[in-house]
Formats: sequence, C-alpha cells, structure tokens
Amino acid sequence: MSSLLKGKTILVTGGSGSIGKELVKKSLSEGASLVKIFSNDENALYETELEFSGKNTEYIIGDIRNSETVNSIVQDTDIVFHASALKHVDRCELNPFEALTVNSIGTYNICKASIKESVSKVINISTDKAVNPIGVLGATKLLSEKLISSESFHNKSKTIFSSVRFGNVLQTRGSIIPRIENQIKNGGPVTLTDKNMKRFFMTKNQSVDLILKATEYAKGGETFVLKMPLILLNDLFDVMKETIAPNYNLKPLNIKTKIIGVRPGEKITEYLLSNFELEHVLETKDFFIIPSMFDSSLQKKYRNAKKPKNIKNYFESLKPITKLEIKKMLLEIY
Repeated sequence: MSSLLKGKTILVTGGSGSIGKELVKKSLSEGASLVKIFSNDENALYETELEFSGKNTEYIIGDIRNSETVNSIVQDTDIVFHASALKHVDRCELNPFEALTVNSIGTYNICKASIKESVSKVINISTDKAVNPIGVLGATKLLSEKLISSESFHNKSKTIFSSVRFGNVLQTRGSIIPRIENQIKNGGPVTLTDKNMKRFFMTKNQSVDLILKATEYAKGGETFVLKMPLILLNDLFDVMKETIAPNYNLKPLNIKTKIIGVRPGEKITEYLLSNFELEHVLETKDFFIIPSMFDSSLQKKYRNAKKPKNIKNYFESLKPITKLEIKKMLLEIY
C-alpha cells in the first residue's frame, strides 16, 4: 500500500470523523506528502488538528455541497477518500432534503471536481443501507454509489472512481456501541428497537483495510463489500452488559433491556448485496466486488477474484455469530 500513498497528496472529506481520522492516520504513516482534512464541523476539525499537530496536514472547513469550495480543495490532489455524509437513519428521515444534498449532491461535486483536476482515484464510503433501501439514508447513499459508478465512464475521464460499502463500524462516533455503553454505565435500561434486529459489523481497522484494498484493486465504477459477521443486536447488548457493567460495579442481570420499536426508515435485517448484484458479484477471500455495469471487460482484471459458485446459498445460510464470537470482537475495543 505504501506505493499507493507514499509521496501522494491525499484529500479526506469528513476527515474529522472516526473513519476520516483513521484514514488520515494511515495516510501519514504510509508516507503521504500532504493530507488535506476537510470538514464542516469546526470543533471536531480543531480537535483533529490538535491530534495530528506537526504532521504534513492541512485543515479546511467548508460544506461539501458548495461546488466552488470543493473545486478548490480538490486541486493538486492525487487520491480522494470521500467520507463526508449524513449517516443517522432517523435524522435523514426527518431531513430528507439535507440528506440528499450532502450524501448525493456532495458526492456529485467531488466527482466533477476530481475529473476536472485529473485526480488519480476517488474512493467513496457507502453503507449496507444502500441495498434495497427503504429510507432516505439508504436511498441517498445508493444514489452516491450510482454517481460514482457512472462517472468513471463519462467524458473519457482518467480518474478511477470506486465505492466501498460498510456495515456498522464498532466504536465510531455516533455509532450504536458508545450509546449502549453509556446506557449500561448509567444502570440501564438498554434500548433495543426489536429483538430480531440484525446488523453487519466491522472494526475500524477492518474498515480502513477495506478502503485501502479498494484503492489498490479499483479499476473503475465498482463497489467493494467486506465479508462481515452478522450480529443479533440483542446478543450484542447482552455481551456488552457482561463486559462493561462490572467496570462500574454493576451487575449485568440488573440492567434491563427496553424494546422501543423500529424507527422510520429502519430494517429488521440489513443485506450486503441486492438480488441483482448477486447475479454479477465477484469474490476474493476477504470481500465481494460488484463490477461496473458499464464495462464488462473489467470483470476479468481483478486479481484473485472469481465468480462465486453458490452466492445465494452463502447469504441464505448466513447465521448471526455466537455470543462468544461477539465477545472476542469487543475485546478489540475494550
């Protein structure tokens, strides 16, 4: 990976967020000549600057929806990691136009500026909620994936565009884990929308690894999806009670779980691939690749990627991991 990032100018949009900061850290450790950190969160940007003080960094405050601002920050950039987004399901449902302008039009601005400036690669951070979306967040992120896919083949662009599709990332700002941890710390109750709710999870290190592998593999217009464990949230919360409660002199059995109901725009179970994508997907040991629909010749150019023999069975037989396996995952962050 050092050959990709070393000596390069990297732009990280949403660079003051959890994933953004991990990308900044990785880029600096791999020898990037300059990392431009773009965010609309003034305080978070200030705190990020304190964290990386003295490094080869530049801090830029602005709005991804402003095309003039985006054109300015993309200048003289080699690789763009596009992590700016509104990502909370309920907030996006209540503010659909804001979600559309940030998640979709913001991505469009990045695409156009990157083509104009002949950026080498643009890696867009998406979500599994883009699969068969029922809510605003999923719909706007699906549109961002489509924008990324199509831009690789417009205007004979030299820029390679690609997306990575995430599940839930453990211990990121605004994620479910810190909220539940805080509820446990306060003695409960822990709030759960539905006892059958399942989600795919990954660690921050896995998310950055996926982004960097996508940067290496990208040919243009594809989407990369990590093979993530499926977790029953009720099991996750039980394991968190057992793990965290003793740290605050609390008994796990005394912390109750309160069922609050599914929120608008939320599914009981998320999926990594749509039925259409299942028909075209390639796989490696660690992730799936959804090739561009605009250039079928690219499907033969991915190293160590092949057509799965029975991909539908893979997902139909996929079961949530056990509580013991969940506990092993949590040990990485506690």
